[in-house]
Amino acid sequence: MKLMITGGGGFVGARLARTLLKRGTLAGQRIDRVVLTDIAPPPADLLADARVEARTGPLLTQTDSLRTEAFDGVFHLASAVSGECEADFDLGMRSNLDSTRALLDAIRTHVNGGGKAPRLVFSSSVAVFGPDAAVPMPKLVADDTLPAPQTSYGAQKLICEHLIADYTRKGYVDGRAARLMTVTVRPGRPNGAASSFFSGIIREPLAGVESVCPVSPDVSHPMSSPSRTIDGLIAVYEASREAFCGRTALNLPALNVRVSDMLDALEEVAGPKVRALVRFERDERIAGIVANWPTGASAVRANRLGLQPHDNFADIIRQYIEDCSALPNADQTLKALK
Repeated sequence: MKLMITGGGGFVGARLARTLLKRGTLAGQRIDRVVLTDIAPPPADLLADARVEARTGPLLTQTDSLRTEAFDGVFHLASAVSGECEADFDLGMRSNLDSTRALLDAIRTHVNGGGKAPRLVFSSSVAVFGPDAAVPMPKLVADDTLPAPQTSYGAQKLICEHLIADYTRKGYVDGRAARLMTVTVRPGRPNGAASSFFSGIIREPLAGVESVCPVSPDVSHPMSSPSRTIDGLIAVYEASREAFCGRTALNLPALNVRVSDMLDALEEVAGPKVRALVRFERDERIAGIVANWPTGASAVRANRLGLQPHDNFADIIRQYIEDCSALPNADQTLKALK
């Protein structure tokens, strides 16, 4: 089979690619080719795999060539992140909405020309939920909670969910939208996402670097580890149409934790001196965005697919440490543990 992963050079996309290549099969089919598209090249280890083809540049500039190209499956992960979309409205519309529609229309053209409709998994976001005067947000947002996004990023993701549902209804794709929870702990440098600090308050202290938390300790939010997120995307792809249960998006499982719970777990794993490297300094812009996010989530439909979150946040930190220990620069990444 031939797969495409948009955003394949990013953290989640590259990890998904590695997982699929290691498995060698998806939905009972052998993986022969994986096309990774992104604005930057994928990591060197992926480029070294003979099954991988990299296509570099904005997705919007690549979709015309896809009109005559057959793919068995697509994981559509490419996206501008939340903070970027708030700062630059046009960037968000172009990168998230316009690119998604162009991708879907390229696939539609191929299908209308006699090609087979591919299975497509779209990475939506918990950001589709928010408080509205007419629709109060529950303590736990569920699969059937009415979305009311309070950011441009969330609105763009929600529009894409409905586009994919309609293209599926018309038979152009076999589409499934999975709402990702905030993925942490992410390695590397902070990105433009408003949620970036959720990784930073763990990642930086473990490297012996001070980290600033821009929100209060009692802020609660649904989170998922990288591995459980990848498990979720693959399970959504492999689910039958009946098991996925409809065309609407589902929530991936989350561990609902407060910032203080995260820091307690950091202290449990790495000690009080590491926890002390986190200081609180409120950022009104970020705090304002986070205040409109869900404090927790449930995932009944994903649970029926056998998906569950980690039992506790300390296990998520331990997974990050284990992942980093295999890297060449582990001494610096985990400096505080040496």
